[in-house]
Amino acid sequence: MARSVPVFKTRNFGIIAHIDAGKTTTSERILLYTGKTHKIGEVHEGEATMDWMEQERERGITITAAATTAFWNAPSWVYGEADKEVKTRFNIIDTPGHVDFTVEVERSLRVLDGAVTVFDGVAGVESQSETVWRQAEKYNVPRICFINKLDRTGADFFFDVKSIKDRLTDNGVVMQLPIGAEDNLKGMVDLMTEEAIVYYDDTGKDIRHEAIPDDMKDLVAEYRAIMIEKISENDDELMDKFLNGTPMSIVELKQGLRRATCANKLHPIFCGSALKNKGVQPLLDAICEYLPSPIDVPPLEAHKPGDEEAKIPLEPRDDATLAALAFKIANDKFGSLTFFRVYSGSVKKGMELYNPRTGKTERAGRIVLMHSNSREDTDEVYAGEIAAFVGLKDVRTGDTLCEKSHQVLLESINFPAPVISLAIEPKTKKDQEKLGIGLGRLLAEDPSLRIESNEETGQTVLSGMGELHLDITVDRLRREYGVETNVGAPQVSYREAIRGSVESEGRYVKQSGGRGQYGHCWLRISPNEVGKGVEFINGIVGGVIPKEFIAPIQKGVEETAKNGVLAGYPLNDIKVEVYDGSYHDVDSSEIAFKLAATIALKEGVMKADPVLLEPIMKVEITTPDEYVGDVIGDVNSRRGQILGQNPRGKAIVVMALIPLEQLFGYISTLRGMSKGQATASMEFDHYEDVPRNIQEKIVAASKVR
Repeated sequence: MARSVPVFKTRNFGIIAHIDAGKTTTSERILLYTGKTHKIGEVHEGEATMDWMEQERERGITITAAATTAFWNAPSWVYGEADKEVKTRFNIIDTPGHVDFTVEVERSLRVLDGAVTVFDGVAGVESQSETVWRQAEKYNVPRICFINKLDRTGADFFFDVKSIKDRLTDNGVVMQLPIGAEDNLKGMVDLMTEEAIVYYDDTGKDIRHEAIPDDMKDLVAEYRAIMIEKISENDDELMDKFLNGTPMSIVELKQGLRRATCANKLHPIFCGSALKNKGVQPLLDAICEYLPSPIDVPPLEAHKPGDEEAKIPLEPRDDATLAALAFKIANDKFGSLTFFRVYSGSVKKGMELYNPRTGKTERAGRIVLMHSNSREDTDEVYAGEIAAFVGLKDVRTGDTLCEKSHQVLLESINFPAPVISLAIEPKTKKDQEKLGIGLGRLLAEDPSLRIESNEETGQTVLSGMGELHLDITVDRLRREYGVETNVGAPQVSYREAIRGSVESEGRYVKQSGGRGQYGHCWLRISPNEVGKGVEFINGIVGGVIPKEFIAPIQKGVEETAKNGVLAGYPLNDIKVEVYDGSYHDVDSSEIAFKLAATIALKEGVMKADPVLLEPIMKVEITTPDEYVGDVIGDVNSRRGQILGQNPRGKAIVVMALIPLEQLFGYISTLRGMSKGQATASMEFDHYEDVPRNIQEKIVAASKVR
């Protein structure tokens, strides 16, 4: 089957933003104007196409990244004379805005070539706006900006532009100016063409291109001059013309801006109101004009399995060998779905797929193009495209899929460690098996979830990124897998660390008639760099401990660190070197050395100034001015640290660092304190030492458990 859309006419992009900035509403309008849907699905009515889960429709938030494919006629200059009959193909991913589901944004950005960042016209850059912007920076994803909700009371386009400059980047370039504001938003002025785009209805159908309003001409001239200068600064040829005063055509400027945007040097800024259907069609044009196709970004590098130095650039060519990345697993009533992006080559129905992680091959039985939660069968997927396999059995998020005869390995996707836990158990024996199946499937879908069994209590401990994350997971167990559960109160996921360095001896000797047990080692234990985890070093020389006993020592160290020493929480960021010891020709065994290492580590940690670490959350509280004093007093009472406060429209934004342990139920307290007018968002920031008096209480409580 021939490829229907050439790779240069493909745009893989995501819609990213802070919660409630209007991502899903923008997505719904894109689907409407591209002809993918014929009815507007509103988030506030629980009918958004891209929010297909029951919980998403009930809560009016996006929980899981939804993918869809749509088509749009690009402006004529973009491809020149290249086949005007074929529209540009959009592979769109609408991502969640709530910080608890940041893993969905992370894995989506990993496979996208561009992003549309949506901002609230009243609030400007918010906390999660910064988070998703940093995630896009991490993967070097080109972005265009859309300042949305300019129809709202208090909307201020220029405030948003300033907040983008102050909090995100100096490289934003304004491409449109709004005509009117709030209820009087009529349209926008296009700075490139110097014409007004005026909307005469709220359905986005009666659009007219008119002369610039007289009272905006000076402002347009000012911002157009800034736009031309910014584009010229990033293009040598245009810079020469700019300095010499040579006029530049609109196409020359657009081509220069496209090159700068694809290279991540500039971020064009557009505006409108998705809810009122204003500014969406120009945004669709801009996606074609300025976001890259798969051939406009540097080829992704893979390497040979087992040899990270052997780099292999993956050209987005259909005739190359296959290299694809599985970036999301989902389960529904029809079975397991594996979302994937093809970086080179093509994948056909029935093809053998090799997974370097497992060393196994699976057949691509059925391939589908996704539209939210509906699907369309296809026989072949080409380089630069996104689709999903149905029914693959042993594939995880981040796995590479390739041909066995041409093995490559793509860099996997790293996910943050969870910060909050709760105990969960089935209400009946009948639910026990269903709980295991349900949790297994949810774990495969969501790599930011963790599950551990507490052998002492028999409980299952579920860990995630926040209270909402765990709440949704428990709700999905009930709805999708029919599991009724008893759930404990949320608990903070503490960590353990050490501040000192010690040398510690571990000796395990057991004589009980016949062959005994003998293991003896000395460990040098010291703090490691933050984020390094447990680093084990074999410093044995001269064979004082035979080689076959080094691995059991390492296992003893790692298992003990995982289960904690001080209060049963994982021990992180330590360096452990085995440097001396002894063995017995007859009595030494692997288990004896593993136990000796456990003894040495436990005793050593207790002498090395052990500390508990707690997750500290960055909290952004938006409140009317009259409640600022109450908010700050409450933050201080929660062991919080005020970072600053800034006006945002008619409200004040208070930024603070607060321990997670102090934030359970905080939103309810805040609403009560402000008569429902204050809101807060939070995200994990870092781990910090627990104050000693609180540490002593936590350690004492752990001994009782």
